[in-house]
Amino acid sequence: MTKRHLQTPIMHRIVSHNGLIFVGGTTCDDESLDMAGQTREILAKLDSYLAEAGSDKTKLLSATIFITDMALKPQMDVVWKEWLSPESFPTRATVGVADLGGTTLIEIVVTAHA
Repeated sequence: MTKRHLQTPIMHRIVSHNGLIFVGGTTCDDESLDMAGQTREILAKLDSYLAEAGSDKTKLLSATIFITDMALKPQMDVVWKEWLSPESFPTRATVGVADLGGTTLIEIVVTAHA
C-alpha cells in the first residue's frame, strides 16, 4: 500500500510503500545560514518528516546530499555526525552541484524503513 504525506504544489514530501519511506529533496528555510546552520535546519525537518511517516533517523537506509561547494563538505559532515550515531549511518553519496536555487547550499534526500 502506498501512502503519501505533506503534499506541496509539485510533489509529496514523503511517500511510503511496502515499509520503505522516501523523503524528497529537503532544503532549509533560512538561506542566510552557513553550511552548518542549513544542515541543522534540514536535519530537524527530516526528523519531523520521518516521524510523520512512522520512522526515525535510526532507520535511515540511504542518503543523497547535494551541495553547491565541496569545500564546505567538512562543515556539513560535522553536523551530520552530531545528528547520527555511527551505528545508524546509512549509505550516503555527496554530490557537488552548480546551483540549488537562491543561496541554498545543501539539499538532502533520504530513504528509511518503517
